[in-house]
Amino acid sequence: MDLGGGIAESLKNKCILITGSTGFLGKSSSSSARREEDLLGDKSSRFERRDTQVRDKKLFCVLRKIHGKGFEAFMEDKVSAVAGNIMEINLGIKDTNLLDTMFANVNIFVNAAATTNFNERYDVALGTNVLGPKYSMKFAKKCSNFELFMHVSTAYVAGTKQGLLFETKFEMGETLNGNSYLDIDAELNLMKDTLQYHHSNSENKSEIKSMMRSLGMERAKRYGWPNTYVFTKAMGEMVLGDMRGDMPLVIVRPTIITSVYKDPLPGWMEGIRTIDSAIVSYSIGTLECFLVDVNIAMDIIPGDMVSNAMITSIAAHSNNPSETIYHLSSSVRNPVNYSVLLDSCFRFFHAYPRHTKDGTIIKVKKIYKLDTMAKFRTYMRLKYKIPLEGLGIVNVIFCQLFADRYKELSKKYKYVMQLAELYEPFTFFKGVFDDMNVEKLILALNANNNISEAEMLGFDCKYMDWSRYMLDVHIPGLLKYVCD
Repeated sequence: MDLGGGIAESLKNKCILITGSTGFLGKSSSSSARREEDLLGDKSSRFERRDTQVRDKKLFCVLRKIHGKGFEAFMEDKVSAVAGNIMEINLGIKDTNLLDTMFANVNIFVNAAATTNFNERYDVALGTNVLGPKYSMKFAKKCSNFELFMHVSTAYVAGTKQGLLFETKFEMGETLNGNSYLDIDAELNLMKDTLQYHHSNSENKSEIKSMMRSLGMERAKRYGWPNTYVFTKAMGEMVLGDMRGDMPLVIVRPTIITSVYKDPLPGWMEGIRTIDSAIVSYSIGTLECFLVDVNIAMDIIPGDMVSNAMITSIAAHSNNPSETIYHLSSSVRNPVNYSVLLDSCFRFFHAYPRHTKDGTIIKVKKIYKLDTMAKFRTYMRLKYKIPLEGLGIVNVIFCQLFADRYKELSKKYKYVMQLAELYEPFTFFKGVFDDMNVEKLILALNANNNISEAEMLGFDCKYMDWSRYMLDVHIPGLLKYVCD
């Protein structure tokens, strides 16, 4: 692995097609790449993505500062926005002239498009996470000057495996429980037949949505995965590995992606992410207990470290006819336990409490921790379920006087229990992700004799102070960029 020629030099004059560029990671990667190319002053690279949803974001503040009034012209020169659909042939692009131009010029394909909903409809998840990579790879194979296909997956394709988990590829049809062969075409046909059956029986949209969600979870668990999201992401990896032939393929598997650590905007993020819903709920006093083993590693990795690793690996693997997996994680390199998250939340919101709409200070307490699902169910039954059952009896006695209230609280109770069951495999995840390939990439970056690049594109979390990151960067960033 040689980066001696420099990363900026390797990206010079390259046309990079990014799908999912309007998402959190897509924006972060786009910003990193354009800052890196700006290091050389290169004016010829082009990036395909939905321009209007990206360039006005605060994430691009560094480029705006560098180029000033010339920012818009800089972006016009670097970027072309293309509307398409990764679930269709030729990415849904109908303009033959545009297609010819793209086939002739695209050098690198970065597939960052995905649905990340754990309990997604099976048809939606299969479409985005399986057919999306399939049609993206087909598109890449039509490009005459192609150098690398990069796919963003997730480390949690490992399911609920324990111990040290290596950066190894999936074989086509592989399952996590080893009980049977996973036939992806059969899964696609099952989804289509089931969807057609429900439509033909004139079921309403809500019922069909519920049925397709249940089907996804059932199929995932049948083959050893805990939810539809990680199941379909694993299938997406299998499809790409099977299709690539000798095409260079890099699959990046991040763990829990958190806010930007340093560059270009510390604390920046978009949307409520995995652990952030707990932070927000705690800050407003609605999260009283947390289902977690505090001694287990909370495997987080800042968003800028993920995007920097992606840019570096593009330079390292272009035109190298191999398949390489990268675990972008912290559980081996610099593990941080959930106790740090809970302690940081208490310290931050005790020092800087939030307020209700009428100005009342929201006082926080140290959270009550439940380290098994059995304890959580008991807690929820004693504190909420039994009083709810009592309300149900009173409601009957008083001729449905409290029907609306009973229905509302029942719905909330069921929702909380569903969330707990959905996230349990992750708050009790006992695997750690080997990152030997990442270690090699870090060594190559530091040895490329370009200090500016090594500093700008650093992604080694080994020396991160996670407590300070939570207190000074992540929680303030969540409040500033998401909650305000």
